Amino acid sequence: MILGTKRLFSFILLISVLILTPCKLEAQLLGGAKTTTEEPVKTPDDSLGRRTPQGTVNGFIKAIGDQNYLRASQYFMLSKRSYRKTSERIRIAKTFQQLLDQGGNFSPSSILSNKELGRIDDNLATGVDLVGNISTDKISIQLYLENQSDDSEPALWLFSAETIEAILAADISGEKTFLDRVLPNALKVRKLGNVPIGHWGVVVVMTVLTYLLSRLLIFVFIFLLQKIWKKADSEKGNAIIEAFTLPVQMYLTVILFVTLTQRMGISIIVRQRFSIIIITIGIVAFLILLWRLTDFVSMFTRSRMNNRGRASAVSAVLFLSRTMKVAIVVIGIIAILGIIGVDVTAGLAALGIGGIALALGAQKTIENFVGSVSLIADQPLRVGDYCRVDDIKGTVESIGMRSTTLRTPARSIVTIPNGQLSASKIENYAHRDRFIFNPIFGFRMETTPDQMRYLLVELRSLLYAHPSVLNTNPIVRFTGITADSLKVEITAYIEAINVETSQEVQEDLLLRMLDIIEKSGTSLAYPSQTLYMTRDTPVSNEKAAEVSKIVKKWKENNELQLPKFDPKRVEELKDSIKYPDEGSFDPNADETIF
Repeated sequence: MILGTKRLFSFILLISVLILTPCKLEAQLLGGAKTTTEEPVKTPDDSLGRRTPQGTVNGFIKAIGDQNYLRASQYFMLSKRSYRKTSERIRIAKTFQQLLDQGGNFSPSSILSNKELGRIDDNLATGVDLVGNISTDKISIQLYLENQSDDSEPALWLFSAETIEAILAADISGEKTFLDRVLPNALKVRKLGNVPIGHWGVVVVMTVLTYLLSRLLIFVFIFLLQKIWKKADSEKGNAIIEAFTLPVQMYLTVILFVTLTQRMGISIIVRQRFSIIIITIGIVAFLILLWRLTDFVSMFTRSRMNNRGRASAVSAVLFLSRTMKVAIVVIGIIAILGIIGVDVTAGLAALGIGGIALALGAQKTIENFVGSVSLIADQPLRVGDYCRVDDIKGTVESIGMRSTTLRTPARSIVTIPNGQLSASKIENYAHRDRFIFNPIFGFRMETTPDQMRYLLVELRSLLYAHPSVLNTNPIVRFTGITADSLKVEITAYIEAINVETSQEVQEDLLLRMLDIIEKSGTSLAYPSQTLYMTRDTPVSNEKAAEVSKIVKKWKENNELQLPKFDPKRVEELKDSIKYPDEGSFDPNADETIF
Protein backbone atom coordinates (compact mmCIF):
# COMPACT_ATOMS: atom_id res chain seq x y z
CA MET A 1 0.00 0.00 0.00
CA ILE A 2 2.81 2.39 0.95
CA LEU A 3 4.69 1.47 -2.24
CA GLY A 4 1.60 2.25 -4.33
CA THR A 5 1.16 5.61 -2.68
CA LYS A 6 4.77 6.55 -3.44
CA ARG A 7 4.35 5.63 -7.09
CA LEU A 8 1.17 7.69 -7.36
CA PHE A 9 2.93 10.73 -5.85
CA SER A 10 5.87 10.34 -8.29
CA PHE A 11 3.48 10.13 -11.24
CA ILE A 12 1.62 13.29 -10.22
CA LEU A 13 4.93 15.16 -9.77
CA LEU A 14 6.12 14.08 -13.25
CA ILE A 15 2.87 15.24 -14.88
CA SER A 16 3.17 18.63 -13.14
CA VAL A 17 6.68 19.16 -14.43
CA LEU A 18 5.71 18.25 -17.99
CA ILE A 19 2.74 20.64 -17.91
CA LEU A 20 4.58 23.61 -16.39
CA THR A 21 7.83 23.39 -18.40
CA PRO A 22 6.34 24.33 -21.84
CA CYS A 23 4.61 27.31 -20.27
CA LYS A 24 7.89 28.57 -18.90
CA LEU A 25 9.66 28.01 -22.21
CA GLU A 26 6.90 29.81 -24.12
CA ALA A 27 7.00 32.70 -21.70
CA GLN A 28 10.75 33.04 -22.13
CA LEU A 29 10.48 32.92 -25.94
CA LEU A 30 7.64 35.44 -26.13
CA GLY A 31 9.12 37.70 -23.51
CA GLY A 32 5.75 38.15 -21.92
CA ALA A 33 6.68 37.01 -18.44
CA LYS A 34 8.66 39.18 -16.05
CA THR A 35 10.95 37.75 -13.44
CA THR A 36 10.19 38.84 -9.92
CA THR A 37 12.86 39.42 -7.29
CA GLU A 38 12.37 37.72 -4.00
CA GLU A 39 11.74 40.09 -1.12
CA PRO A 40 13.74 39.52 2.04
CA VAL A 41 11.89 37.61 4.66
CA LYS A 42 10.82 39.94 7.47
CA THR A 43 11.31 38.73 10.99
CA PRO A 44 7.91 38.30 12.65
CA ASP A 45 7.34 40.50 15.68
CA ASP A 46 7.14 38.93 19.09
CA SER A 47 3.92 39.83 20.90
CA LEU A 48 5.87 40.21 24.16
CA GLY A 49 8.61 42.38 22.61
CA ARG A 50 11.45 39.98 23.41
CA ARG A 51 13.41 40.50 20.20
CA THR A 52 15.84 42.91 21.93
CA PRO A 53 17.18 43.33 25.50
CA GLN A 54 15.41 46.68 25.74
CA GLY A 55 12.10 45.16 24.72
CA THR A 56 12.46 42.29 27.21
CA VAL A 57 13.14 44.57 30.20
CA ASN A 58 10.38 47.03 29.23
CA GLY A 59 7.91 44.21 28.70
CA PHE A 60 8.78 42.62 32.04
CA ILE A 61 8.38 45.95 33.88
CA LYS A 62 5.01 46.51 32.23
CA ALA A 63 3.85 42.99 33.10
CA ILE A 64 4.66 43.29 36.81
CA GLY A 65 3.20 46.81 36.79
CA ASP A 66 -0.07 45.32 35.51
CA GLN A 67 0.36 42.54 38.13
CA ASN A 68 0.17 40.01 35.30
CA TYR A 69 2.77 37.70 36.84
CA LEU A 70 1.96 34.85 34.52
CA ARG A 71 2.88 37.01 31.56
CA ALA A 72 5.94 38.28 33.41
CA SER A 73 7.14 34.68 33.79
CA GLN A 74 7.32 34.35 30.01
CA TYR A 75 10.43 36.55 30.15
CA PHE A 76 12.26 33.86 32.21
CA MET A 77 14.34 30.97 31.00
CA LEU A 78 12.57 28.11 32.82
CA SER A 79 12.80 24.39 32.70
CA LYS A 80 9.90 22.47 31.19
CA ARG A 81 8.90 21.27 34.65
CA SER A 82 8.76 24.76 36.12
CA TYR A 83 7.03 26.16 33.05
CA ARG A 84 4.16 23.68 33.42
CA LYS A 85 3.47 24.81 37.00
CA THR A 86 1.55 28.07 36.84
CA SER A 87 1.84 28.71 40.56
CA GLU A 88 5.62 28.26 40.39
CA ARG A 89 5.91 30.75 37.56
CA ILE A 90 3.82 33.33 39.44
CA ARG A 91 5.87 32.81 42.60
CA ILE A 92 9.14 33.41 40.74
CA ALA A 93 7.79 36.63 39.18
CA LYS A 94 6.56 37.95 42.55
CA THR A 95 9.86 37.08 44.22
CA PHE A 96 11.73 38.85 41.43
CA GLN A 97 9.59 41.98 41.89
CA GLN A 98 10.05 41.94 45.66
CA LEU A 99 13.84 41.69 45.31
CA LEU A 100 13.84 44.54 42.79
CA ASP A 101 11.79 46.70 45.18
CA GLN A 102 14.13 45.94 48.08
CA GLY A 103 17.36 46.83 46.32
CA GLY A 104 17.23 46.06 42.63
CA ASN A 105 18.06 48.29 39.74
CA PHE A 106 17.71 48.03 35.96
CA SER A 107 19.80 49.99 33.52
CA PRO A 108 17.84 52.90 32.01
CA SER A 109 15.81 51.91 29.00
CA SER A 110 17.76 54.19 26.66
CA ILE A 111 21.02 52.52 27.62
CA LEU A 112 19.76 48.98 26.99
CA SER A 113 20.43 47.64 23.52
CA ASN A 114 17.55 47.84 21.05
CA LYS A 115 19.22 45.52 18.54
CA GLU A 116 18.62 41.82 18.13
CA LEU A 117 22.33 41.07 18.54
CA GLY A 118 22.43 42.90 21.87
CA ARG A 119 25.53 44.70 23.02
CA ILE A 120 28.73 43.59 21.35
CA ASP A 121 31.05 46.18 22.92
CA ASP A 122 31.09 44.65 26.41
CA ASN A 123 33.30 41.88 27.78
CA LEU A 124 30.46 39.35 27.90
CA ALA A 125 29.91 36.47 25.54
CA THR A 126 27.89 37.01 22.38
CA GLY A 127 24.18 36.72 23.12
CA VAL A 128 24.54 37.72 26.80
CA ASP A 129 23.75 41.20 28.16
CA LEU A 130 23.99 42.57 31.70
CA VAL A 131 20.86 44.64 32.31
CA GLY A 132 20.91 45.33 36.06
CA ASN A 133 21.63 44.03 39.53
CA ILE A 134 20.05 43.32 42.92
CA SER A 135 22.06 44.34 45.97
CA THR A 136 20.77 44.03 49.53
CA ASP A 137 22.38 43.35 52.89
CA LYS A 138 22.20 39.59 52.30
CA ILE A 139 22.37 38.98 48.56
CA SER A 140 23.99 40.30 45.41
CA ILE A 141 22.64 39.14 42.05
CA GLN A 142 23.67 40.19 38.56
CA LEU A 143 20.76 40.28 36.12
CA TYR A 144 21.64 38.76 32.74
CA LEU A 145 19.63 38.30 29.56
CA GLU A 146 20.43 35.53 27.08
CA ASN A 147 19.44 35.13 23.45
CA GLN A 148 17.80 31.69 23.22
CA SER A 149 17.71 31.43 19.42
CA ASP A 150 20.42 30.42 17.00
CA ASP A 151 21.53 32.34 13.91
CA SER A 152 18.77 30.89 11.72
CA GLU A 153 15.92 31.95 14.00
CA PRO A 154 14.65 35.32 15.24
CA ALA A 155 16.20 36.58 18.46
CA LEU A 156 14.50 35.78 21.76
CA TRP A 157 15.95 37.45 24.86
CA LEU A 158 15.07 35.98 28.27
CA PHE A 159 16.41 36.31 31.80
CA SER A 160 19.12 33.66 32.07
CA ALA A 161 18.69 30.41 33.98
CA GLU A 162 21.50 31.44 36.37
CA THR A 163 19.66 34.67 37.20
CA ILE A 164 16.41 32.79 37.87
CA GLU A 165 18.19 30.21 40.05
CA ALA A 166 19.81 33.00 42.10
CA ILE A 167 16.38 34.61 42.58
CA LEU A 168 14.85 31.31 43.71
CA ALA A 169 17.74 30.75 46.12
CA ALA A 170 17.25 34.18 47.76
CA ASP A 171 15.58 34.04 51.16
CA ILE A 172 13.09 36.90 51.46
CA SER A 173 10.81 35.43 54.08
CA GLY A 174 9.82 37.98 56.67
CA GLU A 175 11.70 40.82 54.96
CA LYS A 176 9.84 44.05 54.28
CA THR A 177 10.99 47.28 52.78
CA PHE A 178 11.15 50.47 54.80
CA LEU A 179 8.05 51.84 53.08
CA ASP A 180 6.10 48.63 53.72
CA ARG A 181 6.78 49.06 57.43
CA VAL A 182 6.11 52.81 57.57
CA LEU A 183 3.30 53.53 55.13
CA PRO A 184 -0.29 53.01 56.31
CA ASN A 185 -2.39 50.43 54.52
CA ALA A 186 -4.53 53.12 52.87
CA LEU A 187 -1.53 54.47 50.99
CA LYS A 188 -0.42 50.97 50.03
CA VAL A 189 -3.79 49.69 48.84
CA ARG A 190 -4.77 52.66 46.72
CA LYS A 191 -2.71 52.72 43.53
CA LEU A 192 -1.85 55.14 40.77
CA GLY A 193 -0.36 53.73 37.62
CA ASN A 194 -0.25 50.25 39.24
CA VAL A 195 1.99 51.68 41.99
CA PRO A 196 0.88 52.37 45.59
CA ILE A 197 0.02 56.04 45.90
CA GLY A 198 2.24 56.31 48.96
CA HIS A 199 5.29 55.58 46.78
CA TRP A 200 4.48 58.55 44.55
CA GLY A 201 4.15 60.78 47.59
CA VAL A 202 7.48 59.58 48.96
CA VAL A 203 9.13 60.30 45.58
CA VAL A 204 7.90 63.91 45.69
CA VAL A 205 9.06 64.33 49.29
CA MET A 206 12.45 62.75 48.55
CA THR A 207 12.93 65.04 45.57
CA VAL A 208 12.55 68.10 47.77
CA LEU A 209 14.61 66.65 50.64
CA THR A 210 17.52 65.53 48.44
CA TYR A 211 17.60 68.97 46.78
CA LEU A 212 17.73 70.76 50.15
CA LEU A 213 20.27 68.27 51.51
CA SER A 214 22.53 68.74 48.48
CA ARG A 215 22.35 72.54 48.88
CA LEU A 216 23.32 72.19 52.53
CA LEU A 217 26.25 69.91 51.70
CA ILE A 218 27.45 72.28 48.98
CA PHE A 219 27.22 75.25 51.36
CA VAL A 220 29.28 73.42 54.00
CA PHE A 221 31.85 72.33 51.40
CA ILE A 222 32.27 75.88 50.05
CA PHE A 223 32.59 77.23 53.60
CA LEU A 224 35.36 74.73 54.41
CA LEU A 225 37.03 75.34 51.05
CA GLN A 226 37.19 79.09 51.70
CA LYS A 227 38.87 78.38 55.04
CA ILE A 228 41.44 76.03 53.52
CA TRP A 229 42.09 77.55 50.07
CA LYS A 230 43.60 81.02 50.35
CA LYS A 231 42.69 82.03 46.79
CA ALA A 232 39.00 81.12 47.23
CA ASP A 233 38.06 84.77 47.90
CA SER A 234 39.88 86.06 44.81
CA GLU A 235 38.08 86.83 41.57
CA LYS A 236 39.50 83.75 39.90
CA GLY A 237 38.65 81.51 42.86
CA ASN A 238 35.07 82.80 43.06
CA ALA A 239 34.64 82.22 39.32
CA ILE A 240 35.82 78.61 39.62
CA ILE A 241 33.57 77.91 42.62
CA GLU A 242 30.57 79.46 40.88
CA ALA A 243 31.20 77.41 37.74
CA PHE A 244 31.15 74.11 39.66
CA THR A 245 28.44 74.86 42.24
CA LEU A 246 25.24 74.25 40.25
CA PRO A 247 26.41 71.17 38.24
CA VAL A 248 27.84 69.50 41.35
CA GLN A 249 24.64 70.24 43.26
CA MET A 250 22.56 68.65 40.47
CA TYR A 251 24.79 65.56 40.44
CA LEU A 252 24.66 65.29 44.21
CA THR A 253 20.87 65.59 44.20
CA VAL A 254 20.58 62.79 41.64
CA ILE A 255 22.97 60.52 43.56
CA LEU A 256 21.17 61.08 46.85
CA PHE A 257 17.76 60.54 45.23
CA VAL A 258 18.76 57.27 43.55
CA THR A 259 20.48 55.91 46.65
CA LEU A 260 17.76 56.82 49.15
CA THR A 261 14.82 55.74 47.00
CA GLN A 262 16.49 52.38 46.37
CA ARG A 263 17.20 51.86 50.08
CA MET A 264 13.67 52.87 51.10
CA GLY A 265 12.08 50.30 48.81
CA ILE A 266 10.42 52.52 46.20
CA SER A 267 8.80 50.32 43.57
CA ILE A 268 11.06 49.37 40.66
CA ILE A 269 8.27 50.54 38.34
CA VAL A 270 8.57 54.10 39.64
CA ARG A 271 12.35 54.09 39.68
CA GLN A 272 12.55 52.72 36.15
CA ARG A 273 10.24 55.45 34.89
CA PHE A 274 12.36 58.10 36.64
CA SER A 275 15.60 56.68 35.20
CA ILE A 276 15.28 58.67 31.97
CA ILE A 277 14.68 61.88 33.94
CA ILE A 278 17.69 61.16 36.16
CA ILE A 279 20.02 60.58 33.20
CA THR A 280 18.68 63.70 31.48
CA ILE A 281 19.43 65.75 34.59
CA GLY A 282 22.95 64.30 34.67
CA ILE A 283 23.52 65.24 31.03
CA VAL A 284 22.15 68.74 31.59
CA ALA A 285 24.41 69.17 34.64
CA PHE A 286 27.44 68.14 32.60
CA LEU A 287 26.49 70.55 29.79
CA ILE A 288 26.04 73.38 32.29
CA LEU A 289 29.49 72.61 33.68
CA LEU A 290 31.02 72.76 30.19
CA TRP A 291 29.15 76.02 29.48
CA ARG A 292 30.38 77.68 32.67
CA LEU A 293 33.95 76.44 32.21
CA THR A 294 33.87 77.89 28.69
CA ASP A 295 32.78 81.25 30.12
CA PHE A 296 35.50 81.09 32.78
CA VAL A 297 38.29 80.21 30.34
CA SER A 298 37.06 82.87 27.90
CA MET A 299 36.92 85.56 30.60
CA PHE A 300 40.34 84.67 32.00
CA THR A 301 41.96 84.51 28.54
CA ARG A 302 40.43 87.81 27.41
CA SER A 303 41.63 89.50 30.59
CA ARG A 304 45.19 88.29 29.95
CA MET A 305 45.06 89.35 26.29
CA ASN A 306 43.80 92.83 27.25
CA ASN A 307 46.56 93.21 29.83
CA ARG A 308 49.14 92.29 27.20
CA GLY A 309 47.62 94.66 24.65
CA ARG A 310 46.72 91.88 22.22
CA ALA A 311 43.37 93.22 21.04
CA SER A 312 43.33 90.95 17.97
CA ALA A 313 43.44 87.85 20.15
CA VAL A 314 40.34 88.94 22.09
CA SER A 315 38.10 88.63 19.02
CA ALA A 316 39.46 85.16 18.30
CA VAL A 317 38.81 84.08 21.90
CA LEU A 318 35.23 85.37 21.69
CA PHE A 319 34.66 83.53 18.42
CA LEU A 320 36.04 80.26 19.79
CA SER A 321 33.96 80.66 22.95
CA ARG A 322 30.75 81.11 20.95
CA THR A 323 31.63 78.18 18.70
CA MET A 324 32.20 75.99 21.75
CA LYS A 325 28.82 76.99 23.19
CA VAL A 326 27.05 76.14 19.93
CA ALA A 327 28.78 72.74 19.95
CA ILE A 328 27.69 72.17 23.57
CA VAL A 329 24.06 72.92 22.68
CA VAL A 330 24.10 70.65 19.61
CA ILE A 331 25.75 67.77 21.49
CA GLY A 332 23.31 68.22 24.38
CA ILE A 333 20.26 68.09 22.10
CA ILE A 334 21.55 64.96 20.36
CA ALA A 335 22.34 63.26 23.69
CA ILE A 336 18.95 64.07 25.21
CA LEU A 337 17.08 62.92 22.08
CA GLY A 338 19.02 59.66 22.22
CA ILE A 339 18.15 59.20 25.91
CA ILE A 340 14.42 59.66 25.39
CA GLY A 341 14.49 57.08 22.61
CA VAL A 342 14.62 59.17 19.42
CA ASP A 343 16.79 57.61 16.71
CA VAL A 344 19.35 60.29 15.91
CA THR A 345 21.37 58.20 13.45
CA ALA A 346 19.69 59.69 10.40
CA GLY A 347 19.96 63.18 11.87
CA LEU A 348 23.67 62.74 12.55
CA ALA A 349 24.20 61.48 9.01
CA ALA A 350 22.34 64.48 7.59
CA LEU A 351 24.25 66.79 9.90
CA GLY A 352 27.52 65.27 8.73
CA ILE A 353 26.60 65.67 5.06
CA GLY A 354 25.44 69.23 5.72
CA GLY A 355 28.67 69.96 7.56
CA ILE A 356 30.72 68.66 4.63
CA ALA A 357 28.70 70.78 2.19
CA LEU A 358 29.04 73.82 4.42
CA ALA A 359 32.78 73.24 4.78
CA LEU A 360 33.19 73.00 1.01
CA GLY A 361 31.13 76.12 0.43
CA ALA A 362 32.90 78.11 3.14
CA GLN A 363 36.35 76.72 2.43
CA LYS A 364 37.99 80.14 2.07
CA THR A 365 36.26 81.47 5.18
CA ILE A 366 37.41 78.49 7.23
CA GLU A 367 40.90 78.82 5.75
CA ASN A 368 41.05 82.48 6.80
CA PHE A 369 39.78 81.67 10.28
CA VAL A 370 42.37 78.92 10.75
CA GLY A 371 44.98 81.34 9.44
CA SER A 372 43.93 83.99 11.97
CA VAL A 373 44.15 81.44 14.79
CA SER A 374 47.66 80.46 13.71
CA LEU A 375 48.67 84.14 13.49
CA ILE A 376 47.38 84.78 16.99
CA ALA A 377 49.06 81.65 18.35
CA ASP A 378 52.47 82.09 16.65
CA GLN A 379 52.45 85.92 16.71
CA PRO A 380 54.76 86.51 13.74
CA LEU A 381 53.50 90.09 13.72
CA ARG A 382 51.52 92.44 15.94
CA VAL A 383 49.63 95.67 15.50
CA GLY A 384 52.16 98.48 14.97
CA ASP A 385 54.95 96.24 13.62
CA TYR A 386 56.72 97.26 10.43
CA CYS A 387 57.09 94.16 8.28
CA ARG A 388 57.33 92.79 4.79
CA VAL A 389 54.90 90.16 3.47
CA ASP A 390 56.24 88.75 0.21
CA ASP A 391 56.89 91.98 -1.75
CA ILE A 392 54.66 94.27 0.35
CA LYS A 393 56.13 96.47 3.08
CA GLY A 394 54.05 98.31 5.64
CA THR A 395 52.94 98.81 9.23
CA VAL A 396 50.34 96.42 10.65
CA GLU A 397 47.20 98.39 11.51
CA SER A 398 44.78 95.60 12.45
CA ILE A 399 44.57 91.81 12.64
CA GLY A 400 40.98 90.62 12.18
CA MET A 401 39.28 87.23 12.02
CA ARG A 402 39.30 87.25 8.22
CA SER A 403 42.11 89.56 7.10
CA THR A 404 45.02 91.74 8.19
CA THR A 405 45.56 95.33 7.02
CA LEU A 406 48.95 96.96 6.36
CA ARG A 407 49.63 100.65 5.74
CA THR A 408 52.40 101.01 3.19
CA PRO A 409 54.98 103.84 3.11
CA ALA A 410 52.83 105.37 0.33
CA ARG A 411 50.05 105.63 2.99
CA SER A 412 47.82 103.18 1.12
CA ILE A 413 46.02 100.28 2.86
CA VAL A 414 46.69 96.70 1.77
CA THR A 415 44.29 93.99 2.97
CA ILE A 416 45.69 90.46 3.05
CA PRO A 417 43.46 87.41 3.83
CA ASN A 418 44.74 85.59 6.90
CA GLY A 419 44.80 82.26 5.07
CA GLN A 420 47.20 83.71 2.51
CA LEU A 421 49.14 85.62 5.18
CA SER A 422 49.76 82.52 7.32
CA ALA A 423 51.24 80.75 4.28
CA SER A 424 53.42 83.71 3.24
CA LYS A 425 56.99 84.52 4.18
CA ILE A 426 56.84 87.30 6.80
CA GLU A 427 59.83 89.47 7.63
CA ASN A 428 59.21 91.49 10.78
CA TYR A 429 61.52 94.50 11.15
CA ALA A 430 60.05 95.52 14.51
CA HIS A 431 61.62 92.57 16.32
CA ARG A 432 65.19 93.41 15.31
CA ASP A 433 67.57 93.78 18.25
CA ARG A 434 70.15 95.60 16.07
CA PHE A 435 70.45 97.26 12.65
CA ILE A 436 73.12 96.32 10.17
CA PHE A 437 75.47 99.01 8.83
CA ASN A 438 76.98 97.73 5.61
CA PRO A 439 78.34 100.42 3.22
CA ILE A 440 80.71 99.46 0.41
CA PHE A 441 83.22 102.12 -0.67
CA GLY A 442 85.06 102.23 -3.97
CA PHE A 443 88.24 104.40 -3.84
CA ARG A 444 90.12 105.84 -6.75
CA MET A 445 92.74 103.70 -8.40
CA GLU A 446 95.38 106.36 -7.56
CA THR A 447 94.99 105.64 -3.82
CA THR A 448 98.39 104.64 -2.42
CA PRO A 449 98.87 101.60 -0.15
CA ASP A 450 99.63 103.85 2.83
CA GLN A 451 96.48 105.82 2.20
CA MET A 452 94.55 102.55 2.13
CA ARG A 453 96.14 101.49 5.41
CA TYR A 454 95.23 104.82 6.93
CA LEU A 455 91.63 104.47 5.77
CA LEU A 456 91.32 100.93 7.15
CA VAL A 457 92.64 101.94 10.56
CA GLU A 458 90.70 105.17 10.90
CA LEU A 459 87.41 103.76 9.67
CA ARG A 460 87.63 100.89 12.12
CA SER A 461 88.69 103.27 14.88
CA LEU A 462 85.58 105.29 14.20
CA LEU A 463 83.39 102.20 14.59
CA TYR A 464 85.10 101.23 17.85
CA ALA A 465 84.77 104.74 19.19
CA HIS A 466 81.15 105.43 18.33
CA PRO A 467 78.81 104.77 21.31
CA SER A 468 75.87 103.66 19.14
CA VAL A 469 77.80 100.91 17.39
CA LEU A 470 77.36 97.51 19.02
CA ASN A 471 80.36 96.32 21.01
CA THR A 472 81.28 93.55 18.62
CA ASN A 473 84.31 93.47 16.36
CA PRO A 474 83.35 95.57 13.32
CA ILE A 475 84.61 94.45 9.92
CA VAL A 476 86.50 96.93 7.70
CA ARG A 477 88.29 95.06 4.94
CA PHE A 478 90.02 95.84 1.67
CA THR A 479 88.16 93.18 -0.30
CA GLY A 480 89.30 93.62 -3.87
CA ILE A 481 90.35 95.64 -6.87
CA THR A 482 87.68 96.11 -9.48
CA ALA A 483 87.93 97.58 -12.97
CA ASP A 484 87.41 101.13 -11.73
CA SER A 485 88.05 101.24 -7.95
CA LEU A 486 89.63 99.79 -4.86
CA LYS A 487 86.84 98.10 -2.90
CA VAL A 488 86.48 98.42 0.91
CA GLU A 489 83.55 96.70 2.63
CA ILE A 490 82.32 97.68 6.09
CA THR A 491 80.04 95.57 8.36
CA ALA A 492 78.87 96.68 11.79
CA TYR A 493 75.69 96.74 13.88
CA ILE A 494 73.91 99.79 15.23
CA GLU A 495 72.11 99.72 18.58
CA ALA A 496 68.84 101.65 18.25
CA ILE A 497 65.27 101.38 19.49
CA ASN A 498 63.68 101.88 16.06
CA VAL A 499 64.41 102.42 12.39
CA GLU A 500 64.45 106.23 12.63
CA THR A 501 67.11 106.22 15.35
CA SER A 502 69.23 103.72 13.40
CA GLN A 503 69.08 105.98 10.33
CA GLU A 504 70.24 108.93 12.41
CA VAL A 505 73.27 106.94 13.63
CA GLN A 506 73.96 105.70 10.10
CA GLU A 507 73.88 109.26 8.82
CA ASP A 508 76.39 110.38 11.48
CA LEU A 509 78.73 107.49 10.70
CA LEU A 510 78.69 108.19 6.96
CA LEU A 511 79.45 111.90 7.51
CA ARG A 512 82.37 111.08 9.78
CA MET A 513 83.65 108.55 7.24
CA LEU A 514 83.52 111.17 4.52
CA ASP A 515 85.66 113.40 6.78
CA ILE A 516 88.19 110.59 7.16
CA ILE A 517 88.25 109.96 3.41
CA GLU A 518 88.77 113.65 2.69
CA LYS A 519 91.55 113.81 5.31
CA SER A 520 93.33 110.81 3.75
CA GLY A 521 93.90 112.73 0.53
CA THR A 522 92.03 110.30 -1.72
CA SER A 523 88.41 110.22 -2.79
CA LEU A 524 85.64 107.89 -3.83
CA ALA A 525 85.87 106.54 -7.36
CA TYR A 526 83.26 107.27 -9.96
CA PRO A 527 82.03 104.41 -12.12
CA SER A 528 84.25 103.98 -15.15
CA GLN A 529 81.35 104.27 -17.55
CA THR A 530 80.57 107.78 -16.33
CA LEU A 531 81.74 110.59 -18.61
CA TYR A 532 83.01 113.68 -16.78
CA MET A 533 82.63 117.05 -18.45
CA THR A 534 84.52 118.98 -15.73
CA ARG A 535 88.09 119.41 -14.66
CA ASP A 536 89.38 116.58 -12.58
CA THR A 537 90.53 117.40 -9.05
CA PRO A 538 94.10 116.16 -8.74
CA VAL A 539 95.23 114.05 -5.81
CA SER A 540 96.73 116.12 -3.01
CA ASN A 541 100.42 115.22 -2.90
CA GLU A 542 100.91 117.12 0.32
CA LYS A 543 98.18 115.18 2.14
CA ALA A 544 99.43 111.94 0.69
CA ALA A 545 102.91 112.72 2.00
CA GLU A 546 101.48 113.61 5.41
CA VAL A 547 99.53 110.37 5.58
CA SER A 548 102.63 108.42 4.59
CA LYS A 549 104.48 110.02 7.51
CA ILE A 550 101.71 109.00 9.88
CA VAL A 551 101.67 105.41 8.67
CA LYS A 552 105.53 105.33 8.81
CA LYS A 553 105.40 106.52 12.38
CA TRP A 554 102.85 103.78 13.22
CA LYS A 555 105.16 101.19 11.78
CA GLU A 556 108.20 102.50 13.64
CA ASN A 557 106.34 102.45 16.94
CA ASN A 558 104.68 99.07 16.18
CA GLU A 559 101.28 100.76 16.37
CA LEU A 560 99.88 99.84 12.95
CA GLN A 561 96.49 98.33 13.81
CA LEU A 562 96.51 95.91 10.89
CA PRO A 563 95.41 93.21 10.37
CA LYS A 564 94.00 93.36 13.92
CA PHE A 565 93.55 96.09 16.50
CA ASP A 566 95.38 96.09 19.80
CA PRO A 567 92.79 95.41 22.57
CA LYS A 568 94.28 98.26 24.63
CA ARG A 569 93.75 100.60 21.73
CA VAL A 570 90.17 99.34 21.37
CA GLU A 571 89.47 100.16 25.02
CA GLU A 572 90.96 103.64 24.55
CA LEU A 573 88.73 104.26 21.53
CA LYS A 574 85.45 103.03 23.03
CA ASP A 575 82.88 105.84 23.46
CA SER A 576 85.56 108.49 22.81
CA ILE A 577 83.36 110.18 20.20
CA LYS A 578 80.71 112.55 21.33
CA TYR A 579 77.38 111.75 19.74
CA PRO A 580 75.50 113.80 18.68
CA ASP A 581 78.36 115.91 17.41
CA GLU A 582 79.28 119.37 18.65
CA GLY A 583 76.74 121.94 17.60
CA SER A 584 73.89 119.39 17.19
CA PHE A 585 70.56 119.84 18.96
CA ASP A 586 70.34 117.64 22.07
CA PRO A 587 66.71 116.90 23.06
CA ASN A 588 67.88 115.49 26.41
CA ALA A 589 69.64 118.69 27.51
CA ASP A 590 68.29 120.12 30.77
CA GLU A 591 66.98 123.52 29.74
CA THR A 592 64.28 125.42 31.48
CA ILE A 593 62.13 127.76 29.43
CA PHE A 594 60.52 130.60 31.35
